[in-house]
Amino acid sequence: MITAYDRSREYSNCKINMMRRSLESCANENLTILTCGSYARREASRHSDIDYFVISESEVASGSSSSLGRIAEKIRAIVPNSPADNGAFANVVNKTELLQHIGGEDDSNSNITRRMLFLLEGEWLSNEYGFRQFRRSILERYVTEKMADHQLTLFLLNDIIRYYRTIAVDYEHKISDRGGAKAWAIRNIKLVFSRKLLYASGIFCVAGTADRTREEKIDVLEQWFNLPVIERIEAICGREESNRVITSYGKFLEALECGGVRGHLENLSVGERRDPEFRAIKNEGHRFTTELMKLFDDTFHATHPIRRAILF
Repeated sequence: MITAYDRSREYSNCKINMMRRSLESCANENLTILTCGSYARREASRHSDIDYFVISESEVASGSSSSLGRIAEKIRAIVPNSPADNGAFANVVNKTELLQHIGGEDDSNSNITRRMLFLLEGEWLSNEYGFRQFRRSILERYVTEKMADHQLTLFLLNDIIRYYRTIAVDYEHKISDRGGAKAWAIRNIKLVFSRKLLYASGIFCVAGTADRTREEKIDVLEQWFNLPVIERIEAICGREESNRVITSYGKFLEALECGGVRGHLENLSVGERRDPEFRAIKNEGHRFTTELMKLFDDTFHATHPIRRAILF
């Protein structure tokens, strides 16, 4: 049986390949163009917008705005739904900002967002070599040389937790804003499903770094982060073991695949929390969370160090 994920994966791969071909004329070893969000997770439909940004090897040059304009034009010709203006996406970012400023005052919400999404769900659109090299560089930054084999990559885990809690807090800010309140329902549903699955996949990856050498930790993280999120969960936990989680998640994908349901959610006001369509998806979200917790319990035994690490 063809599932919603099968359809969205085929659609996403088709669009990604089209963008890669179109952006070949923008090829530059000093620039890496990548996408994240639903396209990178292979969960997109024709209703999805495209989240992307550009990483520069050097300081952002004065001509970057014209380069970004050409890139945006090529991407928009394939995926008309662009990211929001003035957000973390559709911008040029210097790689130093993402690599060196981890924590501290210079590590803005936009930096955390880009860095975590680069690791957890990023997919290259241009300069595949530069993309993969930079992902490994970030992992080498998180997995320090002083780390003992038995240890988890706690530096990485703490930033994954920080990112997830940041978007949860930012959700409240966005829905209180006059512009964001209109889309509160679909933001809420995504927080329950796609944001949570991404977060869980990061925790599961970190759990898999226990009792490995530093090089093995980096290699296995790189291997798992190169997979789309659903396939990553299956690779770590087992395909059959992950089935109930993926089946529940598929109902979320089916809902967003339907233009009528998606449009209905996007137009609900904050006061319409009892809306039957919203409640049905939200209730499935509770089941999804229960199944995700069970998968965690079944995959990582009671004495596994990840259990203590995510609590204390």
